[in-house]
Amino acid sequence: MNRVKPNVTAEEIERIFRNDRGMQAENISAMEGGNLSTVFSFKAEDQEYVIRFNEAEDAFQTESYIANLLTSQGVPFPRVLGLGLHKAYSYCISERVTGHNLADLQAEQRAALLPELVQVITGMNGVKLDSSSSGYGFLSKEGNGIYASWEEFIRSFYGQEQQEGFWENWHELFTSSCLEKDVFDECYARLLAYSKYNAPHRHFVHNDCHEWNILTDGRRITGIIDSNSIYGDFMIDVASMHAMIPGVDMAQVIHRHYEELGAPVAHFEERLTGARYFKGLDAMRFYAKMGWDHAYMETRDRLLSIPCNI
Repeated sequence: MNRVKPNVTAEEIERIFRNDRGMQAENISAMEGGNLSTVFSFKAEDQEYVIRFNEAEDAFQTESYIANLLTSQGVPFPRVLGLGLHKAYSYCISERVTGHNLADLQAEQRAALLPELVQVITGMNGVKLDSSSSGYGFLSKEGNGIYASWEEFIRSFYGQEQQEGFWENWHELFTSSCLEKDVFDECYARLLAYSKYNAPHRHFVHNDCHEWNILTDGRRITGIIDSNSIYGDFMIDVASMHAMIPGVDMAQVIHRHYEELGAPVAHFEERLTGARYFKGLDAMRFYAKMGWDHAYMETRDRLLSIPCNI
């Protein structure tokens, strides 16, 4: 089943916010971004807010847990203020973080933010997890990973038998899109081979840690948004940062950062390779489903060019 972005009017948003928060929403404006969610910003009583709508009923079920986990440990992540259902859509109301996408800045402006960027992202990956939580992969609303191991998660994530959600019957893409089965199978085999290096590590992983989800006012990093959170190796986020600052190898910057802290990352290259295959495979099938053939080919070529030593 293909999901579509919800169509919601300003009048509906006013009514939702009044019922949920008891305030009048003003200056409602649609925001760019969000591949599957419709996003609006608005003001109420001199404060700025964001509301997101998604066709999936469970789209925001972990938002409060994640926001509390991160903000309680100093990570600049928007607080969640309200969750609910409207018609066939789920919605999430959160505070609006000031600033613009890091992607909007010129390369030299992004580079000037590099030290703080490293601190914020490594701080996010290093948050202390609840001692009672367990598991890997996507989080339940109670804050546990849904899978018992990293390998179980990736085998399920890329499994053929998915009967609901965005990836329902996704193997049909091998015949209906640019997705090449032989290329996918080769990269998946490499992912499984390298996954043994990622498997022992369990951190909070944003899982969409790229320049469109980092906010800045041009002088500092003001927030991280739109997490697709999982428990796993933080190298997943490092692999997602490859284009964050043009001309800068973010992976090596992170590598040096941990060495300077006296906490070098064991098996760094092997874990990074496993993370790149994990994120790259997901990107390939997403681009194929969206019909973004050029983006698919770029990702395909980048994955196939990674030296495989296993």
